[in-house]
Amino acid sequence: MNRREFIKVVGVGAVGLMAGGLPLKTEGSNKRMKIKAVKLYENGFMTQPFACGLEDGVEKFDPNIKYRSSLQNFLIDTGKEVILVDTGVPEDFPDTAVDEKTPIYMGTKIANYVDALKSLGYQPEQVSKILVTHKHPDHTGQLKHFPKAKVYISRIEADAMDLKGDNVIRVDFTDGAYKNFKKSQKIADGIYYIEAIGHTTGNSIVIVEDGDLNYMIHGDVTYTDEALYMNKLSIATEDKVAARDTLNKVREFIRNNKTIYVSTHTPLGYENLESKKVVDLDNMPEPIPPKDIVVKTATGKYVCSICGYVYDPENGDPRNGIAPGTKFEDLPDSWHCPICKNGKDKFNKA
Repeated sequence: MNRREFIKVVGVGAVGLMAGGLPLKTEGSNKRMKIKAVKLYENGFMTQPFACGLEDGVEKFDPNIKYRSSLQNFLIDTGKEVILVDTGVPEDFPDTAVDEKTPIYMGTKIANYVDALKSLGYQPEQVSKILVTHKHPDHTGQLKHFPKAKVYISRIEADAMDLKGDNVIRVDFTDGAYKNFKKSQKIADGIYYIEAIGHTTGNSIVIVEDGDLNYMIHGDVTYTDEALYMNKLSIATEDKVAARDTLNKVREFIRNNKTIYVSTHTPLGYENLESKKVVDLDNMPEPIPPKDIVVKTATGKYVCSICGYVYDPENGDPRNGIAPGTKFEDLPDSWHCPICKNGKDKFNKA
C-alpha cells in the first residue's frame, strides 16, 4: 500500500499523525493524540505590574522587570478528529506601537492563523471542534474560517459575543465536577472543558489527560508562567474574586496532578509542551529576559491591552455615541472599551 492509499484508508486523522508533534495515548485505545502550538507572534514582552499587579496594586511591582511574551493557540489531534483551542487574532489586527512603558506587547507577527495551521499539516475543513477559552479577539479572531466546526463556548461568553449559528454549542458545564473543579463538560476521551471564571466572566480552561500527565491549556488564567509560580493575578481581569478562586483551584490541581502548563501569551507555553516540563510550584525556573524592544511608529489606532479591541478613529464607536473621525485623544474620559469595559488608560498606540 503506498502513502496515498494509506491516507485514503485511515482518513483525515492520518494527516495529523504524520505531521509531527507530541503523541499522547488515548485512554482505552491504541490511537495516538498530539498537541501542537499554532504560533502567531513572537519576541514580545509584558511588564511585571501588568502580569502580577491585580491584588497588591501595580505600584508594588517593578515596571522595569519584563517577561517574555508571544501569542500561540493550540491544536489537539486525537487521531480521529482535529480540535482547536482558540483561533488567534483577526487578520487585520494592527501591530502595536511599542515603547518601554507598553504593559504588554505580543511581538511581531509570524503568520496568520490559517497559514500557521496549514504549516502544521492541517486544513481548515479537517477541524471538527473548537474549544473557546474566552471571548477576547486574540482567542476568537478566526472563528469565521471554520463554519462547519462545532464551536464550544460558555453560554456567558457566547451571549457576550452574540454568536449565532447551528454550529455554536453554548456550554453550561453539565457533566459535574472534574477533580477539584466544580463544573466541566467532557469533549472526548481524555479531553475536558472546565469552567474557570475570572479573567472573563465566562472563562474556561481545557485539560487533556495522558496517563498520569495532564496538559492544562488555560487561555489567560495567568499571562505568564512566572505569575503562576508567584501566585499573582494580572490586571487584565473582569472578576477579581472569581479569578482568585480559579487560580487557587489551578494551583491545587497542579500540586495534586502532574501538570504541563500550556500558556497562550508566553513562549513558555510551547516550550513546556515540547519538553513535557511538569510544573513544580516550589521551584520557579529562572526567567529568560525578553529581546530588545523595537520602537514602532503610531498609526492613530489604539489597541485595548486587556481584550485586543481596536479603536480606529476612522470608524469611531457609533454604538456608544462616538462619531467617525473622532481621535482617541478626543474621546471623553468616561468612554470605555466596548468589549471589556476598561477605560482609555488600558489602551496602547497601534
